[in-house]
Amino acid sequence: MMSSRSLPSPASMSVRPPGAPSRLLDYISLTKPEVTFLVLIATALGCVMGSRGAVDLILMLNAVFGTALLAAGTATLNHYLEREHDGKMRRTAGRPLPAGRLTAPQVFWFGILLSLGGVVYLIWSVNLLTSLIGALTLLSYLLVYTPLKRKTTLCTLIGAFPGAAPVLMGWSAVREGLSLEAWVLYSILFVWQFPHFLAIAWMYREDYARAGMLMLPRNDGNGRLTFRQILLFAFVLVPLSLLPVLLKMTGLIYLIAALVLGSIFFFYAYRAAVLRTKLQAKVLLHASVLYLPLMYAVMVLDR
Repeated sequence: MMSSRSLPSPASMSVRPPGAPSRLLDYISLTKPEVTFLVLIATALGCVMGSRGAVDLILMLNAVFGTALLAAGTATLNHYLEREHDGKMRRTAGRPLPAGRLTAPQVFWFGILLSLGGVVYLIWSVNLLTSLIGALTLLSYLLVYTPLKRKTTLCTLIGAFPGAAPVLMGWSAVREGLSLEAWVLYSILFVWQFPHFLAIAWMYREDYARAGMLMLPRNDGNGRLTFRQILLFAFVLVPLSLLPVLLKMTGLIYLIAALVLGSIFFFYAYRAAVLRTKLQAKVLLHASVLYLPLMYAVMVLDR
């Protein structure tokens, strides 16, 4: 528990350099919109795939909105917790906190407001289980995964557990419980995260090293172990993505799409593993960002 000395208190507005982004844009950037978007896609997928018959659009919108508040709050509080380390990395030094455009108390209380708002909104508009999953996701991400990034290379594995939770939130929103099908969707998202985040870690490995973040295997200067893991998880993702067909959650169209998209994704992972360059890691990152929404779209269309 934080002591009274460590709790931030309200402070005056920070000085904004000429030409800097507006205060509104800074607050929006704290919520990591690109990451939150993928979270909301997973939540919506859980709602749709968990629905028996027609989707309750009002319930789904409530679940997505509540999850958006929690995801935005988690991202904002992550900015707060990692502000000193962000200042050491080139790609994050321009963020609102290390750049001095917002103060730590402003970011802290904004994150708390979003997080509590998300928990309460989900209890009120969805159900207790969905809110509980969201709250546990937030706490495990901030209090377990975030500090472990500077203590162990297992942080990516540990962070994948809360990272895949949004799909469970969507499922529990409509079912008020979790079944085998929900865990299958969870496992697909869980495994997908490894090629995605390891590609990011390879692209920014010098930055992470400056901040003391252990995002890659130890003593892996040539990337052999990193890309071996990327290749392994990209391969596992192909048969894993076929489980919805076996459970009769989807049909033939999804089966074909899963095989095609999985093979294409594995190809980019293989090419990245052979070349081990930042450029190929970036290409793989883009492929991963395209793969997930496309898979979800076909899954929904063929459910």
